[in-house]
Amino acid sequence: MNAWISSLQAQLGSRAALVKGLMAPFFIVLILAMMVLPLPPLALDVLFTFNIALSLMVMMVAASMVRPLDFAALPAVLLVTTLMRLSLNVASTRVVLLEGHNGPGAAGKVIEAFGHFLIGGNFAVGLLVFAILVVINFIVVTKGAERIAEVGARFTLDAMPGKQMAIDADLNAGIIDEKEAKRRRAEVADEAEFFGSMDGASKYVRGDAVAGLLILFINIIGGFAIGMGQHDLSAGDAARSYILLAVGDALVAQIPALLISVSAAMVVSRVGKEEDVGTQIRTQVFDSPRTIGTTAGIVGALGLVPGMPHLVFLFIAGGLAAMAWAVNRRRKAPPPPAPAAAAEVERANAEASWDDLQPVDTLGLEVGYRLVALVDKSRNGELLTRIKGVRKKFAQDVGFLPPPVHIRDNLVDLKPSMYRVLLRGAVIGEGEAYPGMLLAINPGGATQQLPGTRTTDPAFGLPAVWIEERSREMAQMSGFTVVDCPTVVATHLSHLMQVNAARLLGRVETQALVDHVTKLAPKLIEDVVPKMIGVAAVQKVLQLLLEEGVHIRDMRSIVECLAEYAGNVSDPVELARLVRVHLAPAIVQHIYGPQRELDVIALDPDLERLVMQALSSSAGSALDPGVADALARGAADTARQQEDLGVPACLLVPDAIRSQVARLLRRAAPRLKVLAHSEIPDTHTIRIGSIIGAPA
Repeated sequence: MNAWISSLQAQLGSRAALVKGLMAPFFIVLILAMMVLPLPPLALDVLFTFNIALSLMVMMVAASMVRPLDFAALPAVLLVTTLMRLSLNVASTRVVLLEGHNGPGAAGKVIEAFGHFLIGGNFAVGLLVFAILVVINFIVVTKGAERIAEVGARFTLDAMPGKQMAIDADLNAGIIDEKEAKRRRAEVADEAEFFGSMDGASKYVRGDAVAGLLILFINIIGGFAIGMGQHDLSAGDAARSYILLAVGDALVAQIPALLISVSAAMVVSRVGKEEDVGTQIRTQVFDSPRTIGTTAGIVGALGLVPGMPHLVFLFIAGGLAAMAWAVNRRRKAPPPPAPAAAAEVERANAEASWDDLQPVDTLGLEVGYRLVALVDKSRNGELLTRIKGVRKKFAQDVGFLPPPVHIRDNLVDLKPSMYRVLLRGAVIGEGEAYPGMLLAINPGGATQQLPGTRTTDPAFGLPAVWIEERSREMAQMSGFTVVDCPTVVATHLSHLMQVNAARLLGRVETQALVDHVTKLAPKLIEDVVPKMIGVAAVQKVLQLLLEEGVHIRDMRSIVECLAEYAGNVSDPVELARLVRVHLAPAIVQHIYGPQRELDVIALDPDLERLVMQALSSSAGSALDPGVADALARGAADTARQQEDLGVPACLLVPDAIRSQVARLLRRAAPRLKVLAHSEIPDTHTIRIGSIIGAPA
């Protein structure tokens, strides 16, 4: 029985979905049928009323939306409503020309009401009113909306590359995840398609206004000809019957057309994505006591001019003055008093204890007073959310959960817009960020000069400019990557965490990582840690890997390698070398991607022999300072040349000196990767692109 009910529900659901899918084409077919099938006057009354109600609904939706994409169906709605009005014009024209000789009510009560009550039965007045409505709709509203839609479509399409780069920057910094990035990319594409569609759909509204004007003249000329030629009416009787019906019919169609035009104009002229139109007008026009009070004074002064309607002017001035007083009183009202901090007073009077000794934070962020709002929980500080995303992205990429970021204000040592990142109490990075402004970063191809404060990107040292919000579109169209203030700080923090990943991996984090892997492979960890190797040695091995940018996400492979060699090898440096060989395919893929031919840098044979002899000496490393300096400068220059060519900077050296060379070149060429011959997988081939020569 339950299975039969479920099957029946599934069939009903599929049929309901099919019916919903057929509703739109069926509605379009009905609209087109009105052009060829005769409609009785009662049906015209119902359809004209429905047309007016539909136009009002569209305008209400346009007025209450927050973002243009909230009404993404507007281009299709413009097409459908325009087609419906034209179909009604054709149907009503047929009735007017066939039955107009029978009197003003021949085409239905709605047209009669518009012809008699709205224009007093005077067709001359009706013609003038219709002409004014056409001018308002065609010249003012439609023309302006068409221009705004055209410019908006152009600007939106030009800004798409910059917006996509900003999304990619947020994704790389860990501020957003892949799902959110995909949603934002879809939103950018939908926005471009919407404004492009609106650019074309505005032509519907413009053509509708022209069609209404032509239909009116056709009805007037045709009505005169039919009334006087077929029904033997006099010119006056034909004018009273046909022209009155034609004008009433035109007004019935023109008023909904004007509502639709206003709706389209409201959508394309929207600025901002946080408030609807009504809220924007209220907060930006009626929320300034000075503006309202000044207006009240001017209106009151005009009311005192002799000959003016004093009562009306003074009444309006009094209302504006009362509004200004109420707004001013609301803005000056003091905030509710905070409760007394009795607990703080009690702690201040208490004796010193060990609880007063606060440990040094592993990872800290200090901010100036202008940045406090970004990290204030009571104000839903945006930077707090970004930092959570940074830690999550770090854990997913690097392979362990970093310590929490402890945030505090430093109003004494820091400038108002300055921030500082600390690792175990030592400063590892600092910069300045300006809330309410945007940082336009030049990725290398932008040449236009932007108005603003010139600076450098604190994370990667790229040239940048702090700009106002109004310059965002211009910067994006010029090829700049535009990010907001919280993104700047979060990206800098993410970069510093990546660079200092080895120092962030303390004993606590290592033990937590081991415990996490134990849940996934309990038998493996039980046999290796701590039976074969202690947690301290594991930490040292992992730190050596992280120092050279090797991620430790694949902890199972790392532990399996340690299980193979830890019984015979106790030196963490040698264990790290063996782990690197074990992880070689992942290391090479991280540097080169999926390509199989690796373009590498090599040492000149003489220089390589000299370095081998010095670094492999039994008496310890004894590399001549001049040789070391020449090697460092050559490595830095060659790495820069490789990156300029778009090729990864990677130096290939013998296994015996790989770790020492990597340590030697880390400061001079931090982006240079050093690989050993044994770390090249058998599936790959190498091609020597550059050679670091021997010193002269």
